[in-house]
Amino acid sequence: MLELGVRAGHWTGERTGCTVLLFAEPTLASGEVRGGAPASREIELLDPVRSNAGIDAVLLTGGSAFGLAAADGVVRWLAERGRGVATPGGPVPIVPTLGLYDLDGSGIVPQAAQGYAACEDAESGEAALTGPVGAGRGATVGQWRGVTLPSGLASATLRLGELVVSAVAAVNAFGEPGPLDRSLLTPEGFPVGFGRNTTIGLVATNARLDKVECHLLAQGAHDGLARAISPVHTRMDGDAFVAAATGRVEASPDVVRALVVEAVAEAIGTMRLACGA
Repeated sequence: MLELGVRAGHWTGERTGCTVLLFAEPTLASGEVRGGAPASREIELLDPVRSNAGIDAVLLTGGSAFGLAAADGVVRWLAERGRGVATPGGPVPIVPTLGLYDLDGSGIVPQAAQGYAACEDAESGEAALTGPVGAGRGATVGQWRGVTLPSGLASATLRLGELVVSAVAAVNAFGEPGPLDRSLLTPEGFPVGFGRNTTIGLVATNARLDKVECHLLAQGAHDGLARAISPVHTRMDGDAFVAAATGRVEASPDVVRALVVEAVAEAIGTMRLACGA
């Protein structure tokens, strides 16, 4: 995402991790949650009716609700550099945070120190956004049919002339990539009723959009997710996407949304090949 002015960094543990996406400057963004069991922080301010007009970073983290504490480290790292909304008491960084469930009983989850470390990693270079790293370290798919398949981060970038659309997702779905195998369904329900679930991510573009149009992009990201994962947006998932626009290129929001759908679907389709789902 470097060409969009977004730097990525990770902290990767043995079974969990977090991934930060740092914006070069405050960036207009919105978001949408569709899954039934989200873990999140600073998501309400992304609603188009809220006054916030720019975010400084997005954090994707493992550790479920416990891992949201990693955002404290990202906020501190940004504040030390003078980033954030100017207030009489100093800058207040805006960091929407999305968490996924990868708890393993060890008690090891991303905390403030790990969020800070991910920012340091982002500053040192452009981290890879694929595979079992960062927020994707403990990600799995397939529990809807009683199996656990390894997953991770997935990403894709699409271009149309000067227009660029990028997507990154930590794919930790109750379902799995590919079409639904209806022969495995029973009226009684799924083999497990709770699992290591939730797909979270960011879509970003260099298009010049307003906050309502960014919200449409977040909706498009979920459309791409629904194209790639089955079953999707279940009560066991907390699926959520943030959509950000850096505002450098004039483009139709409908065209950008169409590319967002394709980018998310393509990213997860590539991950499917990698994990053998």
